[in-house]
Amino acid sequence: MFAALIVTLPTRPSAVRLRVWRGLKSLGCAALRDGAYLIPEAHAARLQPFAEEVRAHGGTASVWSLAPRNDAQRRETMALFDRGDAYAAWRASLQAVLNELAQLSEIEARRRGRSVQEALQALRAIDYFPGPAAAQAEADLQGLRDALDARFSRGEPRATSAHDIPRLVRSRFAGKRWATRKRPWVDRLACAWLIRRFVDPQARFMWLDDPAGSTPPPRGAIGFDYDGARFSHVGSRVTFEAMAASFGLDGDPRIQRIARVVHVLDVGGIPVAEAAGLEAVLGGLREAHADDDRLQQAAAGVFDALYAAPAASS
Repeated sequence: MFAALIVTLPTRPSAVRLRVWRGLKSLGCAALRDGAYLIPEAHAARLQPFAEEVRAHGGTASVWSLAPRNDAQRRETMALFDRGDAYAAWRASLQAVLNELAQLSEIEARRRGRSVQEALQALRAIDYFPGPAAAQAEADLQGLRDALDARFSRGEPRATSAHDIPRLVRSRFAGKRWATRKRPWVDRLACAWLIRRFVDPQARFMWLDDPAGSTPPPRGAIGFDYDGARFSHVGSRVTFEAMAASFGLDGDPRIQRIARVVHVLDVGGIPVAEAAGLEAVLGGLREAHADDDRLQQAAAGVFDALYAAPAASS
């Protein structure tokens, strides 16, 4: 259920129109059409002061209860509350702090870190239907806190979390067989590229029907991206992100960029510009190559190109 504010704003004074519009935007209201604004039913009372102000200045306003007629209409309505672009803008501000961290004093860095945190709190307050982007933003914020502590508070004790991933020695994973599910998609293809490019150049891949069940990998094979595998999702991180962290590759800005694309294509989250293009190219390669080894080799070239592309400044 939703609450709907139906208004006809007064033409004068213009300050009232602007104040109401800004106020509804700050509440995170969705615009159903001009003069019709939605908010979840639980927050209906927050619309009443705006209705009273509009009426006090000669406009008309009323608050109604509204329910979608079917699932399709519900999905359309929910989409009006999507905060993906807002999370993307927020992460750009976080990345700017990380990019400039080496040049900032501790006071300035901490101040900007608090500003980023407060901005996320404000965004979360109007994210009425949080999804993967919200979880990813919390992980990004923790990454900023960790970077600040590493820069200014080395040795500071901190609580562990699902994102604390033990570092592994790459040389111990050389010349191995690596097993995952057949017909790999974005996360598995990215992991296979990461393994062969940075960890085990001689890696041999096994593409199994059901590695977590009826077709388990043979003894000694290293599993990735399936339930119970050595490398899989950790907290809000997809397998590629967890694997990059395990092998100490997550500090590379180009790996970080690829990780953001893989994350949003695998589980959703904060939008990134490269996602649609990578999805289209990998989808085409998947149609063109029925053999998973050939698919992996072709996809590796795409990830090589994406890694070679100049990193964005923010």
